[in-house]
Amino acid sequence: MPAYVVVGTQWGDEGKGKIVDYLTERADIVARYQGGNNAGHTVVIKGDQYVLHLVPSGILHPGKVCIVGNGTVIDPEVLEQEIKDLERRGVGVAGRLFISENAHLIMPYHKVIDEAQEALKGANKVGTTGRGIGPAYADKTDRMGIRVGDLFNETLFREKLESILEFKNALLTRVFDRPPLKRDEIIKQYREYARGLGKYLADISSMVNDALDEGKTVLFEGAQGSMLDIDQGTYPYVTSSNTVAGGACVGIGIGPTRIDGVIGVVKAYTTRVGMGPFPTEQQGKVAEHLREAGYEYGRTTGRPRRCGWFDAPLVRRSLSVNGVTSIALTKPDVLGGMDRIQVCTAYQFNGEELRRAPENASSLGQCAPIYREMESWTENIASCRTLDDMPESAQRYILYLEAALGCPISIVSTGAARDNTIVLRDPLAP
Repeated sequence: MPAYVVVGTQWGDEGKGKIVDYLTERADIVARYQGGNNAGHTVVIKGDQYVLHLVPSGILHPGKVCIVGNGTVIDPEVLEQEIKDLERRGVGVAGRLFISENAHLIMPYHKVIDEAQEALKGANKVGTTGRGIGPAYADKTDRMGIRVGDLFNETLFREKLESILEFKNALLTRVFDRPPLKRDEIIKQYREYARGLGKYLADISSMVNDALDEGKTVLFEGAQGSMLDIDQGTYPYVTSSNTVAGGACVGIGIGPTRIDGVIGVVKAYTTRVGMGPFPTEQQGKVAEHLREAGYEYGRTTGRPRRCGWFDAPLVRRSLSVNGVTSIALTKPDVLGGMDRIQVCTAYQFNGEELRRAPENASSLGQCAPIYREMESWTENIASCRTLDDMPESAQRYILYLEAALGCPISIVSTGAARDNTIVLRDPLAP
């Protein structure tokens, strides 16, 4: 049975939550391998909307096991509230949700430092959510992080916190002119979190490897998009973790040979949040249509997303670094009703034509898009259940993207609901 990674191929917000939710019906386990609560996955079931930040999207299917891996960073307050909200809405979590004790914790000083650093950067700010994600990953790399498992050894937790807090308070007071944080308040607060989280802890790596040995199907769910990867993205305008498919190996604890395929989620146009280069970005009427028709506002922050035309060179690079085996195309319905549609087929850069995005953000910012114009359509395609049900111009657009990217499209999502889905070929075929 297969193990597949579901990964975003642009700058996030491609609709991964809906695709994971749709595929979970055929899976046994859904495992989140990186990121924190700086991203939200939205799933719509029978008209009810669920926005998940840390719990994997598969939780909305009864009986499915969901895992939060060691590659994530966890704000225990957010996770606790998310679990309560799910249970309040009738989604049972007990016995189905498991958390790696090696996942790092977001601490109160991470949030304060995140906001303070962005304020100091001024015009050079990255555009973080201010939720402490970057500082938590920085501490992890600097070997001064606190893990979920540390909460359950009170002596160890106290010793670690005292050592770290001495340094963090010096930074807060002397560099950022912020008041120091109180050790005893943090200890009391996190002792309460420990009481709630203890029942979810598990040896995630062994759990997933054993499941694969038993022939079970596992979906690995990433957050954000490939172009926000700390190594492969548009650095420094990126997140602080490895969002690409390879991140599933270290973020869960499996070998690369265990992965059977990678499903790349591709939005039918392009968006990004925060700062950084965006060759196909549009303003005015086009951007307004995409933003409003696609409801392009951050699920976590409410920030309006920057919007633009489909960028094939960007996605080609993403397909390459992820080893994508098939594509799930989302939101072509948003393009309906536009006068014309543009597709960026290549870039003009220093007198050359590039078919794949350059690997550094500085060069990408100097790229001029080369467009191909295509017809739009007026019909609402949300009710279409086969490709043939769609207007010819919508079919041509989808098939053109498949040819331009050189990768088969297995799924076309025509709306947020589960049944707004067309399957062109089996995405989980071995």
